[in-house]
Amino acid sequence: MSDVATLEAALAELRRRDGKYNERAYVFVLAALEFAQTRLPVRRHLSGVELAWACRDFALEQFGMLAGSVLSHWGVQSTEDFGQLVFLLIEVGLLARQPTDKLEDFERVYDFAEVFKAGEGYRWPGVSTPGE
Repeated sequence: MSDVATLEAALAELRRRDGKYNERAYVFVLAALEFAQTRLPVRRHLSGVELAWACRDFALEQFGMLAGSVLSHWGVQSTEDFGQLVFLLIEVGLLARQPTDKLEDFERVYDFAEVFKAGEGYRWPGVSTPGE
């Protein structure tokens, strides 16, 4: 683990190291990880595939039909970007990795254009569809 002890210091280090992603993308990945952990019976390490899907679910829950646009605005346009974010978070000590974890675990988990199609798959809170 790195000597970076606080989120603020870690974000400053990430800004210094990487200019590709908005710092909100890093906070989003950390929040998506926590979101996924709350859905598990017991906390455990998540695979890259699991975390990529958790990011999708969390984005849809938080941003609804704008999820894809928000992520794109932050520089996140593929599951590979989630992997880059995760491994940068590991480098600054905010996340830990298992020896088997690889950046390639995040490659082509799903197609952003497909899972974030405007309106598709989004359920409006409190509104039921016919047949429900």
